[in-house]
Amino acid sequence: MIRLLCAASLLALAACSGEAAKPVTWEVTEFIGPSPFHGLHGLAVEEDGTVLAGSVVGQAIYAVNPVTGEVTERMGPPDGMADDIAFGPNGEMAWTGYLTGKVFIQEKGGEPRMISSGLPGSNSLAFTKDGKLYFTQVFLGDALYEADVTGASPARLIRKDLGGFNGFEVGPDGMLYGPLWFKNAIVKIDPKTGADTVVADGFQIPAAANFGPDGNLYAIDTKTGELKRIDMKTKAVGVVATLAPALDNLAIAKDGTIYVSNMAEATIYAVNPADGAVRKIVSGPLATPTDLAITDGPEGEKLHVADVFAYRVIDTATKAITDPLRMYRDETENQLGIGAGKSKVMITSWAAGMVQVIDRASGAAAIHHGFTAPTDALELADGRVIALEAATGTIRPVTGAATPEAPIVSGLNLPVAMVEAADGRIWVTETNPQAKGALASVDLATGEVTRVLEGLEGPEGVDVGVDGKVYLAEAGVGRVIAYDPKDKSTTVLAEGLKTGLVSAEGTLPAYTTTGVAVSRKDGSIYVSSDITNAIYRIAAKAD
Repeated sequence: MIRLLCAASLLALAACSGEAAKPVTWEVTEFIGPSPFHGLHGLAVEEDGTVLAGSVVGQAIYAVNPVTGEVTERMGPPDGMADDIAFGPNGEMAWTGYLTGKVFIQEKGGEPRMISSGLPGSNSLAFTKDGKLYFTQVFLGDALYEADVTGASPARLIRKDLGGFNGFEVGPDGMLYGPLWFKNAIVKIDPKTGADTVVADGFQIPAAANFGPDGNLYAIDTKTGELKRIDMKTKAVGVVATLAPALDNLAIAKDGTIYVSNMAEATIYAVNPADGAVRKIVSGPLATPTDLAITDGPEGEKLHVADVFAYRVIDTATKAITDPLRMYRDETENQLGIGAGKSKVMITSWAAGMVQVIDRASGAAAIHHGFTAPTDALELADGRVIALEAATGTIRPVTGAATPEAPIVSGLNLPVAMVEAADGRIWVTETNPQAKGALASVDLATGEVTRVLEGLEGPEGVDVGVDGKVYLAEAGVGRVIAYDPKDKSTTVLAEGLKTGLVSAEGTLPAYTTTGVAVSRKDGSIYVSSDITNAIYRIAAKAD
């Protein structure tokens, strides 16, 4: 627990009683969390049974004890980014850097070597018994390649436009077996020609397939959460177990245990294929909480969380967590920014160029594409919706038009988050590693931008309290500060918070926003940790 005494201006309100004002103690506690992973993707099983799990957002490979659930980081950023992991015939390990477009290999006792680059969306991979390595591009590309394991030559293109050949494996016949994400089927592909043949269909979004010791093929459906068995003799398909949606990958141990990853829940399941019994090896309440927003009404105070793979809502009184939108179960995209107004919740994804507007009463949602790295969106007091674009440094209206409308504010410097104050001005944080960060005041009517605080260390999440003060996170140094527009004073409320996840190559400096939301009921400040995947609560106590 962190306890910090304010050095200056935040005082208890005792003047009306004639008592001397007392300094305020700010107490920091973990409100939710933590979680061990930043979302989960590729899985592999080592000789000793240790499960390796890859995280794209966390840029790390983790080692998981399948009995105790203990998690340790095997390889961290940046080279640890792994959308998939595979072992070769001599114990060598290979993995894909999805966002960076790189493929790595590591021999036993050796250092990682990059053997392929320049292919964004490098996704799934698998070795043959004689050491050949195949990998695919999915989402940011659509192709199948054979890698040169020495790294001396570029990867050989086998075929383009397959339909999203995702988590695949080499079968006993040398064919590649796996799902076509966008074609709802499991196929086998001839690595020599690229020709494909359907093995099983009837999937909604098939994500991965692996062979078990029994010779059958096991596949997961990320939309339905089903783990299915495909009998390779009869081609009959049956459900082994039903898990939560947003499944990503699977790996099968020598004893037949099937390990399945869930990206939205930071969960690894162990499934017994004989009877479908399911055990959670490790799990967490959130995946990677980023931006935060808060609302209060008849239903109580709610904390809205952009959790990268799900939109979460947390009841601040009970800590109950729901997910109105979850990746692949629902129509939504990676949630990286969030705003909440009187009637709407806005989700932004700089990765997808998307702003999603959700009606708070009905839950109806509309997705608007075409934005350039949007990091936040707001419903203004007058009902208008605006979006903040990091790449262009602008604020644009969100109207539902086929293409985004002209900016109403320009000249911002890699903006991250924004909030509307009671007087109508917009407070915006800017994070620029070259020029330090700033807190800017924006007049929407004139487009004027005034920087009131400069030299900040990675300012990201921002909110305005009922006291009119602006609360913001300096993510780069794990600090939360309050700025008073009346006297222009700044007060440090908390330090030593675990914030500021290292950004991936080619992404925004504010890779995963450290969110800030201030309670309208009691002034508590909620802050997300993109390091531990927890949410802090900072509360004032008069001594």
